[in-house]
Amino acid sequence: PTRHNYLRPLDILAEAVPPDGAASGISVTRVQGALGLQLSAAAPHAVSFPASRIFVRCDLFPEEFSIVVTLKPPSLPPKKNEYLFSVVAEGPDALLLGLQTNMKVTLGPQPPCTKVEDAHFWFDAGRKGLYLCVGSEWVSVLAAKEKLDYVEEYQSLHTNSETLGLEVFVIPEAGLFLATANRKTTSAVYKWMDGKFSSYQNIPTQQAQSWRHFTIGRKVFLAVANFDPNEKGQEFSVIYKWSQRKLRFTPYQRVPTHSARDWEAFEVAGEHFLAVANHREGDNHNIDSVIYKWNPSTRLFEPNQTIATCGAYDWEFFTVGPYSFLVVANAFNGTSTKVQSHLYVWLLGSFQLFQSFLTFGAADWEVFRIGDRIFLAVANSHSYDVEMQVQNDSYVINSVIYELNVSAQMFVKFQEITTCSALDWEFFSVGEDYFLVVANSFDGNTFLVNSIIYRWQGYEGFVAVHSLPTFGCRDWEAFRTAAGSYLVYSSAKEPLSRVLRLRTG
Repeated sequence: PTRHNYLRPLDILAEAVPPDGAASGISVTRVQGALGLQLSAAAPHAVSFPASRIFVRCDLFPEEFSIVVTLKPPSLPPKKNEYLFSVVAEGPDALLLGLQTNMKVTLGPQPPCTKVEDAHFWFDAGRKGLYLCVGSEWVSVLAAKEKLDYVEEYQSLHTNSETLGLEVFVIPEAGLFLATANRKTTSAVYKWMDGKFSSYQNIPTQQAQSWRHFTIGRKVFLAVANFDPNEKGQEFSVIYKWSQRKLRFTPYQRVPTHSARDWEAFEVAGEHFLAVANHREGDNHNIDSVIYKWNPSTRLFEPNQTIATCGAYDWEFFTVGPYSFLVVANAFNGTSTKVQSHLYVWLLGSFQLFQSFLTFGAADWEVFRIGDRIFLAVANSHSYDVEMQVQNDSYVINSVIYELNVSAQMFVKFQEITTCSALDWEFFSVGEDYFLVVANSFDGNTFLVNSIIYRWQGYEGFVAVHSLPTFGCRDWEAFRTAAGSYLVYSSAKEPLSRVLRLRTG
């Protein structure tokens, strides 16, 4: 926006008082050192001046401006349509804003806005907003911007066992749900009821690592990444489908996987895909992860492409304009966590290598947008090599935020943030502010470490604003309800997840 340095505080008295002011019943008076206009009560007066005298270089009236008015009205009987100050539209002189001597401000719930309340004010204390009745609707005159004040613990969610992953999702006409990926043989789905999550459905799993919710048309699915084989030694992950009749998730398709860590669901050119992050097969971490494609005829997912990965932990899909991207977090190649994680772009019907990043036990990628800028954040969990001695400080390392440089057609390093065996990033917004929260899990000595909320500060990047005590923190999810904004985090070290409420001012 253009900075109008020529604008200055304006003396409305000098602009508004006509040369024959005294004869017209208008005079300048001083009250407690302040100059003001004194209007004769004999008859109403119209004192005006064109806005062009204020905004001398503006062709259009500005969207926002400030005028400070101090009123000292005597005890006068109200007269309709008489204003001490008004803003009118050019041409038809239609009233845009008027301040009356008997200006009334209503408090409490929203009152009716009719001809009776025309030009009256209503102050909404809950939203900290001032509204003016214009015609038949309340128009915002002054609205407070929602800002994050602090974070408070809202609900302790006791889970079947330690929780390695969370997924919050909405099913139309059914509600808001939370799926927990639990370490033992039973994971759970919770439903948001009466302002909290309540147990809704238990699902058998094999050391589940994560859930992924997705839809194909009107069909709703939930895929679990199983890390261990079942009691028969069979290793597979399962896709569940929501039953509208039973109002429960039912098994839909088994998919062979190898110590699966994550599923990613996405759509390219109208076709639906699922990518699984295969972590290892036996002791071999250098194996293929697989991208499956939905076959509308068989209504099943079928293998479409394999990609070589090293201890894959996470997939993240995103688009930039017409281009589709898929980035993998590679965590371990069998001897070192210092490996390349790769970004792929969709070209001619498959994903092709686009860019590589040096990462250290990469556990998560998070893509997010601020305005027209696109960022990628990687959670680095551990700097380890079999040839080096184990060092406790190898868990306290930098995680990195990259930004897309469109002209260079690549992501470049934007900011490094020191983390403690980071396992997850979650991006969220409150009002006009943007935040990142990191899942710090271990500092080399204890799992009782603070996870941090960072706020976007523009040129300064992300700055720490809140420290949250967590124990073996594994995953964060942000969500909203009609009552407000929340965060929920899972613990990989105790059967307890916590819901936090974001208090705004």
